[in-house]
Amino acid sequence: MPERLAIAQVTPFAWEVPHEVNRAVARCAEELGRRGHRVVVVAPSTSSTLVRESRRAIHAARERPEALLEPAGAAAGTEATGGGYRVLGVGEVLPFAPSRRRAASVPIDVARTIEQALAIAPLDVVHLHEPFAPSAASAALRHSRALNVGTFHAPNDRMLSTQVTRRVVELFLGRLDARVASFAATRDLLQRWLPGDCRVILPGADALERTPGSAERPVELALIADEDRPAVRTFVRALRRLAPDGWHATVWSRRATQGAGPLRAELRERVDFLGPDDCDEDALLARADVVVRASSGVAPQPGGLVRAIAAGCVPVAANVPVYEELLGDGEHGLLFAPGDVETLAARLAQLVAEPQLRARLRAAADPLRERFAWTRVADELEDVYAGLVAKRHDGRGNRALRAKVARRRRIDVDLHMHTDHSSDCATPVEVLLATAKARGLGAIAVTDHNEVSGALEAQAKAQGIKVIVGEEVKTADQGEVIGLFISELIPRGMTLQETIAEIKRQGGIVYVPHPFDRMHAVPDYEHLTAVLDDVDAIEVFNPRVAIQEFNEEAARFAAKYRIPAGAGSDAHVAQGLGSVRIRMPDFDGPDEFMEALREADIVRTPASLLYVQALKFLQTRAVPRAARAASRERRVRRAARKS
Repeated sequence: MPERLAIAQVTPFAWEVPHEVNRAVARCAEELGRRGHRVVVVAPSTSSTLVRESRRAIHAARERPEALLEPAGAAAGTEATGGGYRVLGVGEVLPFAPSRRRAASVPIDVARTIEQALAIAPLDVVHLHEPFAPSAASAALRHSRALNVGTFHAPNDRMLSTQVTRRVVELFLGRLDARVASFAATRDLLQRWLPGDCRVILPGADALERTPGSAERPVELALIADEDRPAVRTFVRALRRLAPDGWHATVWSRRATQGAGPLRAELRERVDFLGPDDCDEDALLARADVVVRASSGVAPQPGGLVRAIAAGCVPVAANVPVYEELLGDGEHGLLFAPGDVETLAARLAQLVAEPQLRARLRAAADPLRERFAWTRVADELEDVYAGLVAKRHDGRGNRALRAKVARRRRIDVDLHMHTDHSSDCATPVEVLLATAKARGLGAIAVTDHNEVSGALEAQAKAQGIKVIVGEEVKTADQGEVIGLFISELIPRGMTLQETIAEIKRQGGIVYVPHPFDRMHAVPDYEHLTAVLDDVDAIEVFNPRVAIQEFNEEAARFAAKYRIPAGAGSDAHVAQGLGSVRIRMPDFDGPDEFMEALREADIVRTPASLLYVQALKFLQTRAVPRAARAASRERRVRRAARKS
């Protein structure tokens, strides 16, 4: 990947506490850093020191934003191999915090800190891991101004089903520009809730140096207790059915020592319950011969199975989908039905008694171990990033034409308005022109709904003001799109792609109005990203959008894809005209307009949305047709006298 990117890796889990997601984030950040990318990890933290240092770094970066992407002392990730990345601790997010008792000593204004960091850091990609709400990852998705990649790790139906409202979740996670799943089972589960493309990138795992054993040493059976509690009970009950010779078992847990009830006397000498204070997890995997994954299927942790295989252990797993995906039909390990104690005991007895079987299964897993290389994971992530970066527009435009246009005087332009040729507007063309001139506009775009006659009339009658002929076209089921600099009516009801093609056929500019306003008919994220190459400009501010977040989302979208930003009043009454305008160099024709738009500033004039909406209602709904016609004639005469 020739282009070196600025990448934020965001995890919802406290950085100081070992976790599968954090392990993946750290290793990916290290590998990407080694390749020349600038990487920052954004994570909750249980360390008040790290949080204070991170906030100081964010504040200092206002003067030099690139500093947030430079590894810095103790806050940096591992640099032994030439990589390196910064870790920003942003406080603790309680629903994901492994240590809630320590939350009082840690600042919890996480969303604000993340917003500041993402606003300052010049990022190309924000990679969000498990972006469920509420969490640091979901806060980053909300505030990101970069291309967003979301990775969903272990399949967890309970996590997806607890998201409050399915439609809200679809809209929120729809902000992801690319989705990645660590396993096909995770992808399949995700697509039940969020249909759409999702690429599977198998996680990596580090190979461990095996602890040498001897022929006399008993076979070591291990269970890492990071699944649901029934897994421990199933394992211990299976051990009770084994012959007493030739094996030893360990149940290892990061939490307090987990038992499965009082152990019978015959098991006490052969089963240990250990934790981090007793033994490192990697040390256990390095000496274990067999690792059992006995999830009931509620919350499997496939990352543990991946690490066990990479460590050279023989896996025995419940045949839940994600474990079957890794082990195949038993060719890379042995399977048993969830909770089936008798079958698990038989599998373990067979492995204890047959060293040749253990050797065969270990050798059969060699191809899997090769696939777990972190270099392969980084290769595939770079491919995802490159695909997104390739969708960005070339923000440079036509430099020669831009330099020519930039020397001209600046005029105020309103790119979105309506006349009485629209069914929901009662403003005559003459009134519109007179008001625009009185308010100091140098150019206007008349964009009636599914009609071009008003714009053509305005262009014919205009004196001293430039009129761009436009039309706000309703597509079949993908919202509205505006064509600017067109000359013929574009029929409503075509697909978004067909409508865009007709705008282009006329030599026009494709301008997307209020793209994320859920109160309007708008193309969703997926449809919009499908036509990115043909979108020329995006409306990033519309005063008739009732919820400001929708305008902000449009601005972030335009920025991440480097699409020129426009704005307009969307005036349906003359009083709203020019309430939002663009100050830009004068232009002649669509090519010069696009270069002038790259030099534009958006100017907002305070106006009451309630006031202009009430006027629109009075003029188009509350007044009888005859009275509206008489009022129209009076407004036309007044406009003629003023002009």
